[in-house]
Amino acid sequence: MSHFMNQKYFWYSILFVAFSCSPKATVVKEESQEEKRQELLTIDGEEIYPEEFLYLLSKNREFQENDKKLSPEELEENFNLFVNYKLKVKEAEKIGLDTLEDFRKEFDMFKQDLIKPYLIQNSLQEGELQKAYNRMNETIKASHILLQFPANASREDSVAVLRMALKLKADAEQGADFNQLAFEHSDDPSAKDNGGSLGYFTSLQMVHQFEDAAYSLDIGEISDPVLTNFGYHIIKLEDRKPNPGEIRVSHILVRSQQGDPVSEERALRKVGDIYAELQKPESLWEEVCEMYSEDLGSKNSGGKLPWIGLGSVIPEFERAAFGLSEIGEISSPVKTPYGYHIIRLEERKPIASFEEMEPQIKSRILRDSRSSLIQSQVTAMQKSRYSFAENENIIDEVRTIVDADLRNAREKIEAANLSDSLLFHTNLDSKSVADFMEFLQTERIQTRPGSVNDFSSSYDKFVEVSLNKTEEKDLAENNEEYKMLLQEYRDGILLFSLMNEKVWQKALQDEDGQLQFYEDNKDKYQWKDRVEAIIVNMGVEEYTNSVRRFLTGKVYKKDLADRLENTFLLDNPLAFTMDENSFEIESHPILSKADLSKNFQELKINNKTTFVIIGQRIPKGNKEFDETRGKVIQDYQEFLDKQMVASLRESYQVQINEDEKKKIYDRVVAD
Repeated sequence: MSHFMNQKYFWYSILFVAFSCSPKATVVKEESQEEKRQELLTIDGEEIYPEEFLYLLSKNREFQENDKKLSPEELEENFNLFVNYKLKVKEAEKIGLDTLEDFRKEFDMFKQDLIKPYLIQNSLQEGELQKAYNRMNETIKASHILLQFPANASREDSVAVLRMALKLKADAEQGADFNQLAFEHSDDPSAKDNGGSLGYFTSLQMVHQFEDAAYSLDIGEISDPVLTNFGYHIIKLEDRKPNPGEIRVSHILVRSQQGDPVSEERALRKVGDIYAELQKPESLWEEVCEMYSEDLGSKNSGGKLPWIGLGSVIPEFERAAFGLSEIGEISSPVKTPYGYHIIRLEERKPIASFEEMEPQIKSRILRDSRSSLIQSQVTAMQKSRYSFAENENIIDEVRTIVDADLRNAREKIEAANLSDSLLFHTNLDSKSVADFMEFLQTERIQTRPGSVNDFSSSYDKFVEVSLNKTEEKDLAENNEEYKMLLQEYRDGILLFSLMNEKVWQKALQDEDGQLQFYEDNKDKYQWKDRVEAIIVNMGVEEYTNSVRRFLTGKVYKKDLADRLENTFLLDNPLAFTMDENSFEIESHPILSKADLSKNFQELKINNKTTFVIIGQRIPKGNKEFDETRGKVIQDYQEFLDKQMVASLRESYQVQINEDEKKKIYDRVVAD
């Protein structure tokens, strides 16, 4: 499944407790033609078949073994959720959500991505996959100079750009500094900062023309001008070495604001103090990370980041991370656009085997520009599969008109009564001359510089697009797995739209409804016994005595925390962390252990000193609406959802085929 699939359209899948978000599914076998297809249920006369329920139920789950099957209760729960799901889809269709332009655009976008694994194009040649993998075993370092074409470039413009590229290559080969040439002449904006250096990269990280040229060079060699969609490149290979594979690192981040000297100075001082703290033998990385890292997504898990390979992260971070050699080794502070990082090496692993990487390589090649290299093979296979046949006489007539006068070709074709003539046909559809002329107008075909046959390039593109649509039509009509997947996504988009309109946004915007729901359910929103408190967790033990002296004899006041911060944290931001609030006593990890009769006390928590200043006790009671609004809205959304389901159950006639349901029971429920 494509990486860009937005998770908001998959929220409904969590309703089915036995379902998985994996795109893999157990494909339901079709019944033999002799057997009459039986529905599982009908909603207002619309038949819904067992295959759809089983398809959703069996995602990444097989029912051959007893320990992988469901309990009767799980099946019944899933079945009821499935009925609710189909009722919501039915309601979305009834109110016309499937007719909206936004839905059509969204669904078309998903279809384009969903269909890719089923296309002939996905069956790439083994040699292309193996070549990519072989290159992945090596990383290369290169610099380049990019020369782009001016807007609406003529043939003369293109020749001029090529001549400039050849001159720069000659200058470099005669001793001119390549990176200085890139700084002065390259149209790649980053060249002003890096002199055209691209760092290390491997296969499938550059467009294929660039990759092919770079991998064919020897170290120090400069390429001839390489044409890509970006323009002409001159490439210099600087190094090549075995691929180090992937590493996993953890980091501590101190953020800074670029362009703000004060923020930069504070961040630099803080990261220096953290680095010094990490050098102490008694220092624990996880504790320091949890206390001081400003990466909220990783600080509570020791700062661990996903596996990275060369070319997958920003260069400054990559250089420092891959420069670590020993497991557990810690880098000095590293500056990136995000702030300052201290990086620790956690694990290394070599590049995976071809068998493991084959699906990933295939997916990336399909998204890569190199896919055009196999398009001619795809077209040939499509022509054979769909019995493609051309009307050569009509093609020759249209060719003569288009090549002679493209601007007025439509009028001349209409005058010659050629519009309705057949250009070509397959066993599924056909295309006329009028279809081709419409394609020319809407697609605005742009031929490569130097092309002298506008008809040939346009016609070839028209055939390619038409055959691709023929293949898509064939899949939508005849491939059961693809049909099921397409319906799943269609229904998912409709379901999200309905819930967003009738439940989520309604609950967020209906302030009167929120207040009324809160008043009707006040007993659900209760504070337990609370206490006002300031909790100080020492980070640097050397400050413990000073902080103790400062707090001894003090009582809880609203300005005490500010005074404490101004006294100590301005000089050493790592001295301690502090939390001030009204806390529920019973659930608090520190206050539940504290003696609440003392205004000030000192505790040892995980061998760390903690000071607690106790203020006023607050007895249990109702939460005010503003104190629990988020939970009220969440509960109100759940209430509206249940209300809608109950209404749909009343509005639509649902009939269940118990015989078919029993067949599913026998298949998926444990004995």
